Amino acid sequence: MDNEQSSLILDMQKIIDILITAFAFVAAWVIRKFFLHGSFNQLSEAPNHQILLLIIIIAWFISFKWMGMYMSYREQPFWHFFTTILKSCFMGMILVTITIYVFRIQLISRSLMGIFLILNISLLTLSKFIVFKILEKVRTDEMNARKILIIGSSKRAKQVIETVEKHKATGYKILGCFDVNEENLGHTVLNDHKVIGLVKDLEDYLKNNIVDELIFAISLQKLKNGDRYLAFAESMGIKVRIVPDWELHYLMYQPNIAAVNFEDFLGIHTMALQSTPRNEGLMLIKHVSDFIGALTLTILLLPVFIGIGIAIKIFSKGPVLYKQERLGMNGRRFMVYKFRTMINNADEMLKELAEMNEADGPAFKIKNDPRIIPHVGTFLRRTSLDELPQLFNVLRTEMSLVGPRPPIPKEVDEYSVWQRRRLSMKPGMTCLWQIAPRRNELSFEEWMKLDLKYIDTWSLFNDFKILMLTAKAVLTGAGR
Repeated sequence: MDNEQSSLILDMQKIIDILITAFAFVAAWVIRKFFLHGSFNQLSEAPNHQILLLIIIIAWFISFKWMGMYMSYREQPFWHFFTTILKSCFMGMILVTITIYVFRIQLISRSLMGIFLILNISLLTLSKFIVFKILEKVRTDEMNARKILIIGSSKRAKQVIETVEKHKATGYKILGCFDVNEENLGHTVLNDHKVIGLVKDLEDYLKNNIVDELIFAISLQKLKNGDRYLAFAESMGIKVRIVPDWELHYLMYQPNIAAVNFEDFLGIHTMALQSTPRNEGLMLIKHVSDFIGALTLTILLLPVFIGIGIAIKIFSKGPVLYKQERLGMNGRRFMVYKFRTMINNADEMLKELAEMNEADGPAFKIKNDPRIIPHVGTFLRRTSLDELPQLFNVLRTEMSLVGPRPPIPKEVDEYSVWQRRRLSMKPGMTCLWQIAPRRNELSFEEWMKLDLKYIDTWSLFNDFKILMLTAKAVLTGAGR
């Protein structure tokens, strides 16, 4: 995730921290009441401990906000979180003490409050540590890595490199630098990061490599036709950051699609152009829902998986599953899984059937494909049940339940630049094309426009709606 803290993520963190605080108080009350021996377990009924809990929740909520509890996990070391937890809890205790004094609340157990404070600090620290380590592990394993390309090789570019190197656990990976001067090609900029290309070749590089973010760390005055490169990256859905300078007026560019924002990039102020959904909180919910939904469906549909596998084995020799290389977000390669609906040597027959292709553009489709397994293959394609094994791709975070369908590399080689923007979002098992009326009669260009419409109008409600309409299409056998 980017370092911007969406309001939804902040609200989720606040709710979790308050719930932990409330649990710590209840646990402290139970320990004080039932597990301490002697005079320690003489816990009076006064004051009303429910009122005391309410005071604590309000005080802790205020102190969390005052002490800056909600920092970016991507940017801060863990000890910052620990010291902030300590300051927040002690500030909360001061606020509670003041409230008790002002309202003259009597008979507050000091041992109860001491146990609560220890439990609260311990549980908050543990929860933050678990989240911190999980995110760090994910980014270190490049499961959530962001590949960045830097334009420039001088002071500003070095500043970006130094900053990224200091925050390796954030998951940012530098591909290299591009420069305008040919004599700098191959030169080391900083820490083994070299000038790997020239700005004039930038478009070809973006077409053929995985780039998540493009950072312009160069005087814009040195760039000829700089708006051309911004427009090209925008059309492909690549996020652009500009480390601003006083020559910003040289860049007379107005984005057609991307939203322009000023953002903090690991402490560096940048101007960002982003043409994919920006609400990181809702996107987080989408990713979590994908995993939970895929896991639930896999368990519930296990008998269906077994039945389809047996049917394929009865009508055709060969493996039950078919796997094929596809392209995911920003061109990441992965193997997609499907139930095999064609005979074993189907790919070898593709050249012979090329003239029968009924689809325009790079896609391939035949109404009565002779390679399809009789009965079983036709049924699976009509109901789209052949796509079910892609639930495993969703569990592996390579795909989403809803998103543009993942294309094969050969198709992408023939894409126009504007069509490549469909790769700027994680691919899905279903999308607008799957639920479109007479979907198999749509032209390739109409298909691409539906995918871009999905990206530009994305929302959780639209995802839910697409899933419901997909279920209807499966039950009515609207596929091919």
